[in-house]
Amino acid sequence: NSGRLHCAFIILMSSLSIPCFAHRKLLLVLIDGFRFDYIGDRELQALPGLKAMVEMGVKADYLTPEFPSLSYPNYYSLMTGRNTEIHQMTGNYMWDKKTNKLFLIGENEDSLLPFWWNGSEPFWVTMMKNKRNVYMYYWPGCNVEILGVRPNYCRDYYYYVSDKNFSIAASEAIDVLGQGKANLAAVYYERVDVEGHSFGPWSEQRKNATRALDKMLQEMNLKLKEQGLQNELNVMIFSDHGMTDISWRDQVIELDKYINMSDVLKSMDRGALMSIWPKDGKLNELYRILKTVQRLKVYKKDEIPERFHYKNGKFVSPLILLADQGWFIIENRSKLPYWDNGTGTKDAWQNGWHGFDNEFRDMRGFFIAYGPDFRRNYRAAPIRAVDLYNVMCHVAGIDPLPNNGSWSRVECMLDNNANKAHSTKVSSNVLAFTLLWLFFQSN
Repeated sequence: NSGRLHCAFIILMSSLSIPCFAHRKLLLVLIDGFRFDYIGDRELQALPGLKAMVEMGVKADYLTPEFPSLSYPNYYSLMTGRNTEIHQMTGNYMWDKKTNKLFLIGENEDSLLPFWWNGSEPFWVTMMKNKRNVYMYYWPGCNVEILGVRPNYCRDYYYYVSDKNFSIAASEAIDVLGQGKANLAAVYYERVDVEGHSFGPWSEQRKNATRALDKMLQEMNLKLKEQGLQNELNVMIFSDHGMTDISWRDQVIELDKYINMSDVLKSMDRGALMSIWPKDGKLNELYRILKTVQRLKVYKKDEIPERFHYKNGKFVSPLILLADQGWFIIENRSKLPYWDNGTGTKDAWQNGWHGFDNEFRDMRGFFIAYGPDFRRNYRAAPIRAVDLYNVMCHVAGIDPLPNNGSWSRVECMLDNNANKAHSTKVSSNVLAFTLLWLFFQSN
């Protein structure tokens, strides 16, 4: 028996010694609210940093976010590969009726409670469980103990991190990767989203934010080259959703013109999407009235379209209101905060918004990746937010958890050697067990 076991061990080790995919370090950069056409072919000519990245690697035509096309649902879909109703992060604002706890887009301590986040395991937690070191900068959720795990390092998110602090964070991320302290570093940038909201997606302010970002990405690339990391580091840069124009003057849906708000137990969020919990006995009445409102779609929870992959979320309300693109839902126009533009009149609080139907063109995000495991100067077909998870796992050399992403939509992005290595890794495992089976059968 000992002889058999020894021979089996030799067979197993020799078969597994077939070259397989060696994981490399990974840098993730999440750019909030960066619409896919901000880097159209014409726009790229004025953005040398992003243009160089596209030429060095892969650019997808666009990235379709998950529904709703809001930040937190898509942060989690990007990092888990799962639809919203599976990972349970169903909005920027959520209410748990059982505990009366509120999730308020990072504005309150309750949003850091693990039960909001434990619906699925994000990529960085899986990396930690695989004994890989993770450093995260301003990334929403990195300061939460998810499924009992925190990253090695988390610089807490706060609203509207300055360009200077983002640049410092990106530089530190490269340092910890280069020094071998981290296998994964992740950096979050918000200014493009903030300017798109405040002034509109094609405003000069948003364009200035994109130019500033481009300059910082140029500096990041220069540092990568100076540290000689081009052959050992993969970089993935992507957004969570896009942005569209809204008009607060004539495209606002004021709910109190149609329903008595005292019939509402709780309402969460505003803009493209609103969640409503009616008081007992008021569901059908509110539903019937709101169904008559133009530019508004109203769904009971069980009526929500299957394609949204949303209705089975445990924090989803009994009534969901979804505005047509460009329209804004709010209880009353007086609750819209305006700001004084110095001319004696008031300007809009926001000129851009997202959260609409995720298939709308303006909701599309972007994706760029480059490094030793990606093809060079390659234009990829459209992908979905849930697809990125499989790419992250593949280049990091870890097994993905069950997910809703499609490998067939992303495998074309990888360098042929990386794809071959993936196949070799799988076939080597199959060969090992086949040889062992044959060995014991013959004896």
